[in-house]
Amino acid sequence: MRYDAAVATGRSQRGQARLTAILLLVGVIVAAVWVWKRIPPDIKESFVEHIIPIALVGLAAGLLLWWAAAKIARRLKARAERDRLIARFEQAAANEQRLELAFALIELNGYRLTGLERVAPSLRDLFMTTMKTALGDKQHRMRGMAASHLGVLQDKAALPLLLSALEDDHAYVRACAALALGRMRAGEARKKLEEVMQEDWDQTVRSRAREALERIP
Repeated sequence: MRYDAAVATGRSQRGQARLTAILLLVGVIVAAVWVWKRIPPDIKESFVEHIIPIALVGLAAGLLLWWAAAKIARRLKARAERDRLIARFEQAAANEQRLELAFALIELNGYRLTGLERVAPSLRDLFMTTMKTALGDKQHRMRGMAASHLGVLQDKAALPLLLSALEDDHAYVRACAALALGRMRAGEARKKLEEVMQEDWDQTVRSRAREALERIP
């Protein structure tokens, strides 16, 4: 996927930036040690008593500010990327492209509904349609992904379809449907999930059903 390639490129660039920062830090430490060994003892004593405590406080405050600024910057960047993907999703015409963007959008948003309210109905319809039309063993991953992402949207209109998916021929789809019902905290699915947890032949499906039940109040 094009989006995946862009994400991989971004991660590579961030990795290179971190390596450069580490090398610079090592260089600064080595230089500081070299300078310290050449400072007269009386100056060292004064430095330790008065300057180092102030420097440590300043360093702590600086690190705190840097952390806060970096966190805000990451949030703003993620929000801008989310808005860009939403715009692309709304403009896309081909169903395959819309589905690719829909998966990327929910993953970028950390599998949370907040921020996606505007396109949630369109996402729901797309995922439900995919579950109904991506039939056959070869498309089981598409059905499963649609099911698990559908759970993020917290739309009870999808409950009948997700309950039906618990009986899918492919274990991956059943596991994803259980995951989605857990994300929705769907009390209506408790009885069916209990049956799946006890009777399904696949261990992963049983585990997902148990995890879903643990999330349901």
